[in-house]
Amino acid sequence: MIANKKSFIIGLAMLASFTIILVIIFMPIFNGHNGLSSLDNLFNSISKGSAYYVPAVEEEVSTFKGNNLNLAIEIDDKAMVEKSALLLQKAGADVKINGAELKINGDIALILQACLKDSVLMYNNDGESLKAKYNYNEKAVIYNWHNLLSKIDKELTREKNFKNAKVTALVNHKVVETAYNYYGIVAKTVKESMGALIFSLVFYVLYTLWYGFGLMYIFEGVGLKFDH
Repeated sequence: MIANKKSFIIGLAMLASFTIILVIIFMPIFNGHNGLSSLDNLFNSISKGSAYYVPAVEEEVSTFKGNNLNLAIEIDDKAMVEKSALLLQKAGADVKINGAELKINGDIALILQACLKDSVLMYNNDGESLKAKYNYNEKAVIYNWHNLLSKIDKELTREKNFKNAKVTALVNHKVVETAYNYYGIVAKTVKESMGALIFSLVFYVLYTLWYGFGLMYIFEGVGLKFDH
């Protein structure tokens, strides 16, 4: 039984319009994406713009120049052994392959600097340059760097060479992982995305209130009252 027809109709209209907008949000009309996907891309772009740690990491790595790396690591995937060796060789290291084992001799700073250069290409979405440099998929290149640095970090830690292990882990976590995870996303600053950010936040608040008031009018229409 409808106690207040006017309130009920207002509430029904508000919920109907809420549903229509919700359907539109989930339609791929925003450059081929739906509203949530577009918003997700916006926040990913902004977070990428604030996750560029290369200058600080480069400065840290440069202090390790002359520190010689002489160790052996094992690559779990046999198909990656030669490709991983290629990364180190292009970085100026001497690498010997013995089955799944890589024996590495080289300047740790030069190795890490080469990794940083490749990661910057990935961060800047220049996958074609990485492909041309190593002659295989760009994402696989950065994945192999990540795997290599993880193995080197583990071996250095086992040898209690904690300073070299720490800078290796720093490059891996701050730069390599960031470059890989944000590949394909265009970096934006908060300043250049301010209009879209303000719109999305205001829309979220108003849209939530619209739903809440719609329910309130429906309940009032059927005779339910809300008191403080």
